[in-house]
Amino acid sequence: MKKRSDIKVEIYDSAQLYKDSEVPQAVGSGAIEAGVASITRYAGTNPEVDIFYLPFLFDSEKKVKKATAPGSSIRKVLDPAIAKTGGTVLYYQAYGGAIMLSKGQAMKSPQDFKDKKVRVFGKTLGSFVSSLGGKPTMVSGSEQYLAYQRGTVDAGMTGVSGVKSRKLWQVMDTITVTNHADIEFLLVTNTKWFNSLNAKQKKAIQEASLIAEKAVRDEMAKIEAGAFQAAKDNKMKIVNLSKAEVAAFKKASASVYDDYIKKTGGKGGIGEKLIKLAEKL
Repeated sequence: MKKRSDIKVEIYDSAQLYKDSEVPQAVGSGAIEAGVASITRYAGTNPEVDIFYLPFLFDSEKKVKKATAPGSSIRKVLDPAIAKTGGTVLYYQAYGGAIMLSKGQAMKSPQDFKDKKVRVFGKTLGSFVSSLGGKPTMVSGSEQYLAYQRGTVDAGMTGVSGVKSRKLWQVMDTITVTNHADIEFLLVTNTKWFNSLNAKQKKAIQEASLIAEKAVRDEMAKIEAGAFQAAKDNKMKIVNLSKAEVAAFKKASASVYDDYIKKTGGKGGIGEKLIKLAEKL
């Protein structure tokens, strides 16, 4: 394989250096040169990034690809906002649609969420659970296995590829394919460090980022299909929603859109602008 640059890359996976929630600050401060974090980890300073977690807004793979493509109307708003934290977005890492995990009962209707403690990984996802009568509980990806095993939560949401990689079939037995949100991760680099590189080094990183971004995005459907099959092979029950059930969820969670708009500048603000841009995709 041809070497692209003289940059030495050291990879620390599985939160060896920082937890997902700590990555934005670590990258922005320069404690590490680059890191991967769920996009919702930027919602504290930039609540508009949670556009991807509004219920059923990005309801097809085609819409997701358009929204996350380099230079898209959505990214032209989000990437500069994230840059204010001291990090430059290199690419969006696809993770698929959000699914619900439970034990003994599928999560097919708003009533199935009532009074249940549900693992979430972002504030807007928490608002979704609250709108359905559930009790959202923030649990990181690396800690969700124990949360299910110990009964800290009754149900949870994640991407199906996480079910496979974390062997969550050992602690949960049912997947409800809601696809109520698009899960996105970001590879972000410290802006000062990146700007200190020479032109050849920058080009190498940017080219490699585009290749990696496209490779994962194009393979996402296949990755998810493999994860669903692994879940089936391990005796998990896979439940799909009908159009009527999706409609019931949309109606019950309509207030999440209102909350998002309120948090992002109100009527005419950046959040409402992003929703309109997303609806045009």
